[in-house]
Amino acid sequence: MLLVVKMGGSILKEGASSDLVTDLKALLAENKAVLVHGGGVEVTEIASKLGKEQKFIMSPEGFRSRYTDKETIEIYSMVMAGKINKQIVLAMQSQGIPTVGLSGLDGAILKAERKTRLIVVDEKGRKRVIDGGYTGKINQVNTDLINFMLEKGYTPIVTPIAMSEEYEPLNVDGDRTAAILAGALKADRLILLTNVEGLMLKGERIPKIGASEVKEVLGSIGAGMSTKVHAALEALNQGVGEVLITSGAGKNPISSALKHETGTVITRV
Repeated sequence: MLLVVKMGGSILKEGASSDLVTDLKALLAENKAVLVHGGGVEVTEIASKLGKEQKFIMSPEGFRSRYTDKETIEIYSMVMAGKINKQIVLAMQSQGIPTVGLSGLDGAILKAERKTRLIVVDEKGRKRVIDGGYTGKINQVNTDLINFMLEKGYTPIVTPIAMSEEYEPLNVDGDRTAAILAGALKADRLILLTNVEGLMLKGERIPKIGASEVKEVLGSIGAGMSTKVHAALEALNQGVGEVLITSGAGKNPISSALKHETGTVITRV
């Protein structure tokens, strides 16, 4: 079984002894996996230390994202691909998991169209158009390179930075990156790890929900979870078997979700 797992950048702060790494090691004995990581909080912290305060924008659909100008994409690339990615590689390697850390730039794994403009909503609900900066929408995945590494027994760890048509680095959403990778690789499962138990409605976890049902409740889901649900729907539309949204904490977080013991399962029907 091929898994694509999206994890937050802070999820491995406990180091190589974390339950997540132990769980991954056990799963990789019989399965293959591609990991995609985040790290936005650390990017913000380091950018502030460098004197570059970060700006966040809200889309009309309710997605909150980092506004990425030229200086920000340089800091983002440095922290994500240079620091966080290698910390995760070290954590995995220390437990005997052969890993390769990559950004979407390496081998042109992720190509994207640069957004020329963005529509944003201000605090008063007014829409306005701003320059797109260094953000993009993925339109091509080099699956050959990833499949080659998987065949050789390596676990790729991918930083969500894509290459533009002008060979510029672009900030692309981590959850959507994981969904697109899962679809392109024809993965069996997409697992989106988060800091909550799963998809919560009225304070309770929803164990299982179909794609058509989840569309009906999108309006009552918070901005952070809404991004994950949209990513889940994107993956399902590309043929991924099912999507699991679950907490990255606790014992055996991934294998428990795969057994449908924890988290939320989103299916095509």
